[in-house]
Amino acid sequence: MSFSAVDHGMMARALQLAERGLRTTSPNPRVGCVLVRAGEIVGEGWHEKAGEPHAEVHALRAAGERARGATAYVTLEPCSHHGRTPPCAEGLIAAGVARVVAAMRDPNPLVAGRGLALLQAAGIETACGLLENEARELNIGFVSRMTRGRPWLRLKAAASLDGKTALNNGVSQWITGPDARRDGHRWRARACAILTGIGTVRDDDPQLLVRDVETTRQPLRVVVDSRLETPLTARILQGGPVLVAAAVDDQEKADLLRSAGADVLVLPNADGKVELPALLAELGRRGINEVHAEAGFKLNGSLLREGLVDELLLYLAPCLIGHQASGLFNLPELLSLDGKQALTIRDLRQIGPDIRLIARPR
Repeated sequence: MSFSAVDHGMMARALQLAERGLRTTSPNPRVGCVLVRAGEIVGEGWHEKAGEPHAEVHALRAAGERARGATAYVTLEPCSHHGRTPPCAEGLIAAGVARVVAAMRDPNPLVAGRGLALLQAAGIETACGLLENEARELNIGFVSRMTRGRPWLRLKAAASLDGKTALNNGVSQWITGPDARRDGHRWRARACAILTGIGTVRDDDPQLLVRDVETTRQPLRVVVDSRLETPLTARILQGGPVLVAAAVDDQEKADLLRSAGADVLVLPNADGKVELPALLAELGRRGINEVHAEAGFKLNGSLLREGLVDELLLYLAPCLIGHQASGLFNLPELLSLDGKQALTIRDLRQIGPDIRLIARPR
């Protein structure tokens, strides 16, 4: 299917609008909509927050009568089911739009092509697949949850150029500079949950809240704590919702953590550790689209070994710390390079004096 230069420009605008919901739409996808008639934008909008009107509704309200005969550019197939809001496909039909261009089909099994079919049945011309990759990247967590039943997991780490994250005495602040740290908070802000381990809680006592960037919500903080050793004085228990994932069913310790405001979940595996795939599946059930992991080399290694890391967000500082410091990942020794974990580098740029690298396992 061929699309015109105008189609491309209008969909790019719709994606720009969708991105405004980067930190607010969870658990819903980020969606933008632009209505165009006779080459002129007559209405536009984006989904701002779950439970509030969808992008199409905002655009139709802005356009009013001018929506009749217009083309609607939507970054995701219009919904066809009644959720907390009525179906957008029906709204577009009622407004009399002539054509609907969607960037991608909705991966939600409740929609999955039905929205476009509804529009076609009403005599509206439809097209799909314009700037699909860009639309998919914007909602990669939502797509992951809908198709795999678990969130997209992005693992963030800061290291020296020789791959070291902390000294042997636990000191790790600060390897990278303020610009890189601020950038890290932007990635934190777009996530629905921040994942860490008990080692990080003990060594650094982080709060793991979004700072340095504007946000209207704080992500859920999740602590992997097999033996329920999170101190009741830990800073992570302050400032918003916390989930502690354990492997032992110690009622007394669990009740103390609950009284401190945490939710406790017991998910043991055969080795007496937390069953990480089950934890991610549970986060998916709770509507978590993107998980941002900031942990130590042990949990980082476990997540990689179990194939749960979808993306690496690495900040490398122009310094060397030495071989005795802590590394990035606790991975088993290889006897052959055939066993190396291959990565695809998606983005590489300098942020302040540091390098930011985004890579995905092949």
